[in-house]
Amino acid sequence: MRIAVIGSTHAGTAALKNMATLYPGAEITVYERNDNVSFLSCGLALYVGGVVENAQSLFYSSPEALRKLGIQVNMQHEVKEIDTEKQTIEALNLLTNETVYDRYDKLVFTTGSWPVIPPLEGVNLENVLLAKNYAQSNTIIEKSKEAEHITVVGAGYIGVELVEAFEKSGKKVTLIDGVDRILNKYLDQEFTDPVEADFRSRGIELRLGESVKEFEGNGKVEAVVTSTGRLQTDLVILCVGFKPNTGLLTGKVDMLPNGAIKVNDFMQTSDPNIFSAGDCCAVKYNPTGDHAYIPLATNAVRMGTLVARNIFEPTIKNVGTQGTSGLHIYDLNMASTGLTETSASAMAINVKSITINDNHRPEFMPSSENVQLKVSFDPDSRRILGAQVLSKADVTQSINTLSVCIQSGMTIDELGYVDFFFQPHFNQPFNFINKAGLAAAEQNTKTLAPVGV
Repeated sequence: MRIAVIGSTHAGTAALKNMATLYPGAEITVYERNDNVSFLSCGLALYVGGVVENAQSLFYSSPEALRKLGIQVNMQHEVKEIDTEKQTIEALNLLTNETVYDRYDKLVFTTGSWPVIPPLEGVNLENVLLAKNYAQSNTIIEKSKEAEHITVVGAGYIGVELVEAFEKSGKKVTLIDGVDRILNKYLDQEFTDPVEADFRSRGIELRLGESVKEFEGNGKVEAVVTSTGRLQTDLVILCVGFKPNTGLLTGKVDMLPNGAIKVNDFMQTSDPNIFSAGDCCAVKYNPTGDHAYIPLATNAVRMGTLVARNIFEPTIKNVGTQGTSGLHIYDLNMASTGLTETSASAMAINVKSITINDNHRPEFMPSSENVQLKVSFDPDSRRILGAQVLSKADVTQSINTLSVCIQSGMTIDELGYVDFFFQPHFNQPFNFINKAGLAAAEQNTKTLAPVGV
């Protein structure tokens, strides 16, 4: 059996390592256009900010480690064509300029994603940079040393993490986003307002609700022109989102309109000999039951592992995702899972929410921090659909718990009576998660009560 893998991303590396272990008799070949594998891009800001000093710790495998598993590793090879009928691959060796041909019985397509590059005048100027892979991280580090004013375009996770890193290193920082608040894809406004206030208190300039029109400069960027004015800057980092890197299979397998590949429960595409995983894929989104594009490392590693388990026969189903994620910015810890009111509104989905503020442990303890928790649910079935948390205390694991609740179909009323331990160092006799469920049940009781009761 010949298995070809295109791309050694998180998903690709997970698939490779598991297939090599499970099927020692298979001929496994991987094609990777870069000179490294499995860079943990979610650690990019930590690397840029100097929190992670050893960049090698952000790689969880290497070409050498894969070769030791018996895998044929073709680094710096760019696949140019896939013939799905003949089951052949044409690739270019970027070092020798030699064309390489191969065939496969099964193909694993794990090419990941690539940053969205807005079609703006001046986007190719020097010092307008992308933030995705290891090489780009090193470029950002080198360029930022000489920069006094750094502008980050895009207020998603990577954007706000880079803003924190640059501010801590003493740079003047501006954050621009076309939406009127930061992190809008992950959190509702009552959760992003405190983060924005923290940014402003530290001298970070927020230019929200502004769209970038062009970049100006003579060879090197000198200014950003937005819908409201002109901003002088020395360095621009583009963090405006990611798109699936799936051009090689366009028209050959089923995809979402954005190019994300659709896979079934066993990670198989519409071509039975092609499997796919990671940021190039759509994944089953449990709060809605539909395919969605959610590029997260956690999804990628799970999907890659499932490819290995299912490539010869359907064995283990993908249980789907809630899009669970977390973030630490300065003193604030935040996390979310499933639908927010913002994302539900964008999808025209009706949700109801309950928000509580509670101390994370009893007031008789030497210290206790406020926890803000919001849980969203279907007003008819009362099934939990999403949750968000924000606190100076690290209570982000509560969102993992609520992710399981969504995946298992738990209702908001059942949540009030889930068994959690109590220990004063950690929590209250009634956990704040329980309290959200109890508050929602009480609210519903009042709603249902007949007049005069």
